[in-house]
Amino acid sequence: MKPINSMSLTFDSVPENEGFARSAAAGFLAQIDPTVEELCDIRTAVSEAVTNSIVHGYRTFPGKIRLNARIYPGRKIEITVSDRGCGIENIPQAMEPLFTTDPEGERSGLGFSVMQSFMDQIRVTSAPGKGTSVRMIRTLSAPETDPALQPERSSEEQL
Repeated sequence: MKPINSMSLTFDSVPENEGFARSAAAGFLAQIDPTVEELCDIRTAVSEAVTNSIVHGYRTFPGKIRLNARIYPGRKIEITVSDRGCGIENIPQAMEPLFTTDPEGERSGLGFSVMQSFMDQIRVTSAPGKGTSVRMIRTLSAPETDPALQPERSSEEQL
């Protein structure tokens, strides 16, 4: 299926860009009028994916992170966060709740679980030494029509 619209950003793997990435994704998706809850969910999922790239993908060296977002017919969205960092050796293990590669124990190991809870589908591809790509898909709810925002209709039109 061909996207209706798409965008792509590349930015440095610094913590300050996590907020930028989630705001950019939210700003792009605003054109299809998601609910506040949907927007919060998506922002959180993007935040987790970008943070994983910064903290785990580029833990020993700086790099670039790429954020791609696509809007498809039927209010389906696809967001991909990718890096060319150290990669993940064992993806199923990395996706287990509470698993972390953080030797200091400062990370909870819930990033992938959080992403899965807010998106319909998540697919992680990775190769050690080559990087990681997290593809997240969600279909947004149909927009609600607020009767207060509808134009007034005459009694003849209502019949």
